[in-house]
Amino acid sequence: MNDFAYAAPTSLAEAQALLADARRRVRLLAGGTDLIVQLREGLREADLVVDVKKIPELAALHFDPVQGLTLGAAVPCCEVYEHPDLTAAYPALVEAAHIIGGWQIQSRASVGGNLCNSSPAADTIPPLIVHRAICRIAGPQGERRVPVSEFCTGPGKNVLAPGELLVSLHLAPPRPHASSAYERFIPRNEMDIAVAGAAAWLALDPAGGTVVDACLALAAVAPTPRLAEAASQWLIGQPASEATWRQAGELARQAASPITDMRGTAEFRRHLVGVLVERTLATAAQRARERGAT
Repeated sequence: MNDFAYAAPTSLAEAQALLADARRRVRLLAGGTDLIVQLREGLREADLVVDVKKIPELAALHFDPVQGLTLGAAVPCCEVYEHPDLTAAYPALVEAAHIIGGWQIQSRASVGGNLCNSSPAADTIPPLIVHRAICRIAGPQGERRVPVSEFCTGPGKNVLAPGELLVSLHLAPPRPHASSAYERFIPRNEMDIAVAGAAAWLALDPAGGTVVDACLALAAVAPTPRLAEAASQWLIGQPASEATWRQAGELARQAASPITDMRGTAEFRRHLVGVLVERTLATAAQRARERGAT
């Protein structure tokens, strides 16, 4: 690891001023659970590390049933799954936040940092996609909004331009008769990286028998976390049944373009896509019916 300077700004303006220093390689630190490892192993280099956890906008979590969820980019995972209202409102995101490493990691790692690290196998990105989360990005040219589904551009790469940083994520308020789920497959507990993952979000009609809206997203089976758009659109208007979930799983496989590596073969990953999509759809549908009943 090379030597680097450290700064902990307390305002967004101060952070942006540090990012604007073209003379130095600046890296942002939200929790550091990815960045510190990458610096130590020489995968990334930095002259200045900017810790953003003291910036109020990046450390804020605000949920309102009417306005939705605003999640600061530096909010740790533990605050997400410990929030009393989020399990019912955004269960897929809560499930993903709860399985990122152990509790020591979860007290530091943030959903925003997981997104900015932009790993194809990131657990929180598919849930953000299915909940149609929007990124608030600040930079030298002002602020802009980008859907999470368009944020990642390749392994470890994303749309953030030089001088930009992710400020927060916004998720729409939960809908009645709707819910979500996330599942992943890992080869063993010692390897905490998904071989494949799937998130599903469903909205059902008031009777709970027909899908009126849906969104599916996949992890670890493409160069970026991927929206299974064709399968999501096909679900609309279909009966909320096991046969429908099975067919959606088959269609979702078509969105996967996996590789073979030490964690699994491409063929195995495609198989897992179908299994995980079928399971998460069934879970999301059951939760949606329970929400409708209450």
